[in-house]
Amino acid sequence: MIGQVLMKRESLSILPFFKGKRILITGGAGYLATRLTSFLKDIDCHIIRLDCREANFIPVTNCKAKIEDREGDVRKKITWENNLERIEVVFHFAAQTSAYVANEDPQADWKNNVMPMINLIETVRKNDLKPTVIFSSTVTVTGLPGQLPVDESCPANPVTYYDLHKLMCENYLRCFVKLGFLKGAILRFVNIYGPGPRASNVHRGILNSMVKKAIIGEPLTIYGGGGYLRDYLYIDDAITAFLTAAAKIEDVNGEYFVIGTGKAYSIFEAFNLVAERVALKTKRQRVKVEYSNAPFEQSVIELRNFCANADKFMRLTGWKPRYSFVEGIDKTIEMTL
Repeated sequence: MIGQVLMKRESLSILPFFKGKRILITGGAGYLATRLTSFLKDIDCHIIRLDCREANFIPVTNCKAKIEDREGDVRKKITWENNLERIEVVFHFAAQTSAYVANEDPQADWKNNVMPMINLIETVRKNDLKPTVIFSSTVTVTGLPGQLPVDESCPANPVTYYDLHKLMCENYLRCFVKLGFLKGAILRFVNIYGPGPRASNVHRGILNSMVKKAIIGEPLTIYGGGGYLRDYLYIDDAITAFLTAAAKIEDVNGEYFVIGTGKAYSIFEAFNLVAERVALKTKRQRVKVEYSNAPFEQSVIELRNFCANADKFMRLTGWKPRYSFVEGIDKTIEMTL
């Protein structure tokens, strides 16, 4: 409850910036977009949620915001030309998010992840538009860091096509920010978890999947030894980071930031915490946490330790994560039951 109150206070200080704004959210039916919309729904603004034809937008009711759902392929320039006019803020979430899929077909992944950024920028450049673009990236662009925690001084060293293409998008955006065509910032996130639509990629949303498994009484399976460290960020903390970056773009323009909690847990610790908290919340027997060999060849990016140092973003914007890991897991359980 305390974390919830703190989050509400922080949100109130950010949200007035968006009053009267026209906001475009790509990947508009997805996990991040759905939660972002819920934060903005009581602000008098115009939100355009853009996604592919097969997308299932979650309806939003009883809101002040005008919410418009549109279909479009962000790989095509015409989609941007039809949707960027008079837009003031773009939250660019649309992406193919599997390193495994990217490695199987690098050209398709380039089209899915890099081409949209090029078309966004070209539409802005050729039509003299001036939006603020907040791009959702990933800490895995740093590859296999040799030292923890990781901050912005850690060089990018992608080890998958997915991360290489994310870095390309970052560089395109930063280049055109420097040239003055638009304003923008890049947020490199750690593992995000919390309630919301199911991830379309089976390799994403693992912690959420473990919560659901534990609730229905299924064992939680760890592939390998479970000793690798991860930094887990609750969804609402991620959303306030996006909103803060847009609201304080003058302080973060043209920069990239590592976003996380600064606290790392082994996969073993994380899964066991899920099992323990679900048992406590449901008053049922604690599910087992088991070990197994992966049924597929794991990407080298899985074999890393990671902990974030988000001091730079916190110093420049005042943002900070409000939810502890236990609080975030508890809220995920409560909203999944």
